[in-house]
Amino acid sequence: MFAATLPQSTHDAAPRPGHASPPAHRQVDSDKLFGGALEVRIDHLGQEYRLRQTRNGKLILTK
Repeated sequence: MFAATLPQSTHDAAPRPGHASPPAHRQVDSDKLFGGALEVRIDHLGQEYRLRQTRNGKLILTK
């Protein structure tokens, strides 16, 4: 759904033995995410975001 390119950093380093690196992204079907609702509220680092579906099937993310 959303993709972001992060600058090169220590996160790009090879994983240490015995430690799995996190996946680059996770894909979630919007029907499962919304569960029939028109809006999902997301808590991210203590801030609330709203992800809404428009009548035209577009997604809008607001803070």
